[in-house]
Amino acid sequence: MDWKLGKMEARFAELIWRNAPISSGELVKLCQRELEWKKSTTYTMLRRLCQRGIFENREGTVVSLLTREEVLAQQSESFLEETFQGSLPQFLAAFTAREPLTEEEIRELEALIRRSSEGRESR
Repeated sequence: MDWKLGKMEARFAELIWRNAPISSGELVKLCQRELEWKKSTTYTMLRRLCQRGIFENREGTVVSLLTREEVLAQQSESFLEETFQGSLPQFLAAFTAREPLTEEEIRELEALIRRSSEGRESR
């Protein structure tokens, strides 16, 4: 499954996530207002993201099949796999090579690691 969203796909998806469920007619109006899109552009983009399994148009109502967080997680995993052979330590080494982490970022990462290891222990 292709989880990568281009810039406009991401903006469109954000509109849907903020407003779903939304009628396709209301989505067209929203896209005209927010993105200055024509009706055909909205439906083309919607069809594309529905084919990718992110949204569904159920009898004129657009619903989300995946949350924003699920799509972001999949995108992150794909990026990590493609670029760093799935290695989070390699990614962090590359990320911090030019600029060191701030104390706040280090605390946030430590908390994330603790939560992750606690979740693993409870399984």
